[in-house]
Amino acid sequence: MVVKVRLFAVLAEIAGERELEVELPEGATGEDLCAALARRYPQLLKLKGALRLAVNQEYVPWDTPLRSGDETAFIPPVSGGSGEERGAGPSPFVEVVTGPLSADRYQSLVVAPECGAVAIFVGVVREFTEGRRTVYLRYEAYAEMAEREMRKIAAEIMERWPDSRVAIGHRVGELGVGEASVIVAVATPHRRAAFEAAQFGIDTLKERVPIWKKEIWDDGESWVGIDA
Repeated sequence: MVVKVRLFAVLAEIAGERELEVELPEGATGEDLCAALARRYPQLLKLKGALRLAVNQEYVPWDTPLRSGDETAFIPPVSGGSGEERGAGPSPFVEVVTGPLSADRYQSLVVAPECGAVAIFVGVVREFTEGRRTVYLRYEAYAEMAEREMRKIAAEIMERWPDSRVAIGHRVGELGVGEASVIVAVATPHRRAAFEAAQFGIDTLKERVPIWKKEIWDDGESWVGIDA
């Protein structure tokens, strides 16, 4: 059988490509796929312990059996698809974009007559990290899976904080100092819930959503969380 493999961030740099097909015996698992790729790219072995496996845009255990035609992805530690624009309404709004993010726009997506509070978290590119000067950041995403995970997070917010409205966006590409990389906007009837929900949203996004950050400094560069 043949499965599709998508590679991101440092893994794509190691392989020199972002998509490939791997032939495996029937009944092969994610572990077998990893072993097959490690034979091609030995550097993968030292990163294996930090990686997660996704099959058809869902996180799964490494011993998951694979089927012919599956889309798989090896997900490095994250840096912790847009449809027609619409109000958040009863459904959350999420997007991965290449252009600038606007806090005003995200507020407009969640504001509602029944909500008395809007909390907005905006992550921006800072200039210095541990004494090193950042020239710019490069964000990369497994966009389809990222938006799926962002919808799950928004749904969790709406379940934990009833009557909330949620909009989440993340930018990819090259970002300069001071530019917004991520926005989480939550509207709720009362302010405490808005603060709590927005913090939960950004913290969970940083843990689960497959988006990676590469820092480019004056004197070098590195992927945040994992590097070859």
